[in-house]
Amino acid sequence: MKKALIIGGGPAGLTAAYELLKGSKAKNPPEEIEVIVFEESDLLGGISKTVNYNGNRMDMGGHRFFSKDPKVNAWWLEMLPPQGAPAYDDIILKRTPPLVAGGPDPEKTDRVMLTRNRVSRIYFDKKFFDYPISLKWETFKNMGFITTLQAGFSYLASVLHKRQEDSLEDFYINRFGRKLYSMFFEKYTENLWGRSPREIAPDWGAQRAKGLSVMAIVMDMFKKILPGGKKGHVETSLIEEFSYPKLGPGELWDVTGEEIIKNGGQILRGCQVTKLHKDENNHITSLTYIKEGKEYSMEGDIFISSMPIKDLVGGMNDVPEKEAAIAAGLPYRDYMTLGVLVPRLNLVNKTKIKTISNIVPDDWIYVHDRTVQMGRFQIYNNWSPYMVKDLENTVWVGLEYFCDEGDSLWRMTEKEFSDFAVKEMVKMGLIDDVSQVIDTHMEKVKKAYPAYFDTYKDIDQLRAFLDTIDNLYCVGRNGQHRYNNIDHSMVTSFETVHNILNQVRDRSNIWNVNTDKEYLESTAEQN
Repeated sequence: MKKALIIGGGPAGLTAAYELLKGSKAKNPPEEIEVIVFEESDLLGGISKTVNYNGNRMDMGGHRFFSKDPKVNAWWLEMLPPQGAPAYDDIILKRTPPLVAGGPDPEKTDRVMLTRNRVSRIYFDKKFFDYPISLKWETFKNMGFITTLQAGFSYLASVLHKRQEDSLEDFYINRFGRKLYSMFFEKYTENLWGRSPREIAPDWGAQRAKGLSVMAIVMDMFKKILPGGKKGHVETSLIEEFSYPKLGPGELWDVTGEEIIKNGGQILRGCQVTKLHKDENNHITSLTYIKEGKEYSMEGDIFISSMPIKDLVGGMNDVPEKEAAIAAGLPYRDYMTLGVLVPRLNLVNKTKIKTISNIVPDDWIYVHDRTVQMGRFQIYNNWSPYMVKDLENTVWVGLEYFCDEGDSLWRMTEKEFSDFAVKEMVKMGLIDDVSQVIDTHMEKVKKAYPAYFDTYKDIDQLRAFLDTIDNLYCVGRNGQHRYNNIDHSMVTSFETVHNILNQVRDRSNIWNVNTDKEYLESTAEQN
């Protein structure tokens, strides 16, 4: 029996484990593969985990489940069937969401996928702007006549004179013009990455917003006006609804974990993989992991890694000097979020969308206020009514910050971080006074965002070295140092399992997920 050791219990690692177990049994004759997953924390899902704090649930980064890959959609709905009856807030507000005949009732069972409204906006100068920017009257009114003219002429200039795309700044200016770039992209990008967009490779824009531009927004507007216009291709950042697990994204991975165990796999939690051992033939023979302070080793035949490439290569023996330096220099941004429970927010719901207690309907709001460090905030009430313990009387928000491990923000104690973030809420006008806060909870995620600067420019050379190791497969966001969405991370695992079961040596199909131009233009807007 072959033994497959999978590093990481996030979307990519768990997908690989489940697919490998299922695929090996489906072969004729069946192929026996022992599957063991190593997860450093106690929760499954990686950055897609859900944290339950006193009955209020937190989604790390916000995850909309929307994909243009049929296999991914079918996989999600196999784990969590689509709702067949209204959710709690649908019932109270007398809404009729899309329902599937015979589907589960979210009021009676947890294993269910909900359909939710997608509302994202930008909070800039204490005003709301649609995200992506729309061409509504409200947008022009908020911007003012002079700024609207400047934005219009700036966009025309970008159409007539395309910049060579050497940086992320070039990428955005080509699609939106300099004025809109300075208002709605520059500060947020600096906040997210800790670098000016001039210093960041344009690859990140291609990963996240290849098909998004002023022209795409105009085309979408006309599609909605014309008869039958809503059909056909729609840029993912313009979708109006998405799927979401009843109890947050972590529920999907908890269910997947249960299915892995049912199918004979093992999941070892609290186990941090620190080393991989290669023999003289460049073949990995075993790994070392730490559990409760003690070091253990395990031999294996197949190694699937979703751990950060920096750590993977750093814990590997006999790595050439150049490749070791590239891996050591790969940059990341870390993530901190503060759950804040309040009776209400000062934000007024001026939309036509009904909500419980008439709170604003946004899932998350991008913060473009240059006087605060906050990057975004989520309103968990709107993701799922089951994320909040007392839905009618409280609003549960997540204040999101991007930082570097070890910087002044990261080193804050929970009380210091809570005091700091709540003061920013007051400064932004979200609440009147710190005394309104009922409770708070801090969460941190290391290496949440693989970054596109420093030694990233030499990533192809590092990839070529990793491909020389015959029994190593790199999957997922951190496993490939690529800002993939959930669906793309899963597809890297689909391709990996296909290669393993069919003895395909070439790794290009795994690395090419989310690099093809057509596929990029369909990227999902998930964190």
